Amino acid sequence: MPTLLEFSRATVRRTTNIARYFNPLLIVTLLTCFFLGWVVYRWGIRPNFLQTLPRNVIELLDLYEFGSTVTLVLLWGLVLWRRRHPRQPTVKTPTIKQLYALDPYEFEAYVADIFRKKGYQVELRGGSGDKGVDLIVETGAFGKRAIVQCKRYRNKIGPDTVRELYGTLLHERAAHAFLVTTAEISDAAREWAQHKSLTLIDGATLVRIAKSLMV
Repeated sequence: MPTLLEFSRATVRRTTNIARYFNPLLIVTLLTCFFLGWVVYRWGIRPNFLQTLPRNVIELLDLYEFGSTVTLVLLWGLVLWRRRHPRQPTVKTPTIKQLYALDPYEFEAYVADIFRKKGYQVELRGGSGDKGVDLIVETGAFGKRAIVQCKRYRNKIGPDTVRELYGTLLHERAAHAFLVTTAEISDAAREWAQHKSLTLIDGATLVRIAKSLMV
């Protein structure tokens, strides 16, 4: 039977692997909500059937709650640490597949680094409550303020996503908006963005830009 420490480490490893493909903050939040729901059910509602369980089952439930608490603390620490210290791709000329392998936070940080190398001043704003803005960028001492959305997608971007970005642009009162994605961008989306203060950068274009800056 695995020890509590081994159980916690295994859970952290599994969740970290899943987080490479999904938003880690969302995963840990859902796990936390599930656990808190169980705690409220057991200790708040106190269903009668729990009182009739054998002592060894009660002890296992206690162990589960303690182990889950330790695991969630470790996971929240990992998420917050990764948010503050996002890793960058180790290759100088990344492929779309390698960029997609980054988690959402890492992808935002990578795009921010590209804008910095292009001469922009960059502020990372992604995360909960970002209101659709992952980066805020400016050029020069009196440069106009622009917003950036980073979409680590596989499926082709349609006009709905571009319309939402345009709405965010108007709400933020920014001079320009960039959509940077690992996916393809449909012709309909590009047509809708024409003659608007929008720049759409698909995965292939992002790779070309990255290669030109990493010589």
